[in-house]
Amino acid sequence: MARKLIKRYLPDPEWIKTQSSIRFLGSWAHEPNLWHLNRYSVSTAVFIGLFVAFMPIPTQMVLAGFCAIIFRANLPISMLLVWVTNPITIAPIFYLAYSVGSALIGAPEQEFVFELSWEFIGQLSHFWQPLLLGCFLCGLFFALLGSTAVRLLWRWHVIKRWKERRLKRQK
Repeated sequence: MARKLIKRYLPDPEWIKTQSSIRFLGSWAHEPNLWHLNRYSVSTAVFIGLFVAFMPIPTQMVLAGFCAIIFRANLPISMLLVWVTNPITIAPIFYLAYSVGSALIGAPEQEFVFELSWEFIGQLSHFWQPLLLGCFLCGLFFALLGSTAVRLLWRWHVIKRWKERRLKRQK
């Protein structure tokens, strides 16, 4: 799989454990699945990262980190995937979520200009229900899709490697 490539860019777990900013986690920071790349920890991290990425809150990385610790998922991957919603993609993603939410509620779509300002926060009172419903459902859909894709690709890769080893032994 892409384990070697991912490991090359991830920080060393021992270095991370020595950082004073995460000492408050205590023994939780020493959980092996937070740093290992196995099918469970990576697929769960993909689920957490993509789901939290669709939440319209300012502390997405913190929430993804705490969820990764609670569910024993790979911490760096879950926090990295939150950046699916970045300054370039946030407007189309939240507009998609708003459209899905308003279609499900049956509310007519209202026009709004998406810009991160106090005026936009004031406009939230008019369309927060379809936005939150759409964010939840889109986040759940893409998180399930990503997690399932990782599990299937991981399984396909393992089976492929088994077959390669079996053929190599037969020679």
